Amino acid sequence: MRYSKGSLGRVFVARLQDGESIYEAAEEIAQKESIRSAVVFAVGGMRSGRVVTGPVNPDGKIVPNIEEFNDAREIVGFGTLFEQDGKPSLHFHAGIGRGREALVGCPRAGMTVYLVLELVIIEIIGLDASRKFDPAIGVHLLEILGAEKQ
Repeated sequence: MRYSKGSLGRVFVARLQDGESIYEAAEEIAQKESIRSAVVFAVGGMRSGRVVTGPVNPDGKIVPNIEEFNDAREIVGFGTLFEQDGKPSLHFHAGIGRGREALVGCPRAGMTVYLVLELVIIEIIGLDASRKFDPAIGVHLLEILGAEKQ
């Protein structure tokens, strides 16, 4: 384990509307407001999306198992925002449900809001962290510079 300590900075609250994207909104706010590190909370409705619900195979390079939906669902989610290749990048996981059906995982491309969604971004200051591509497993991983080792 590697870790570092930061402090809470500014807090941003946004109301997203029908058809908007959580990823685009969070990353746009981070870019505009020069946010380098943050936690992100979301609550509301989703119209459609693709959700990674784990790897197809737990060994070797990661190939995601993807579930898709295109109907109105409820969502509650949490994510982190760190720079990746010099730009803000959201890593987000959520519980998404409709009736008795629920998905839990990492929503990806094509994820759009149904009616309204509330987004809260809490900036973390004093960290030197970013995401770097790891070719061995094929994903971007958080790298914390100056981190303590355990």
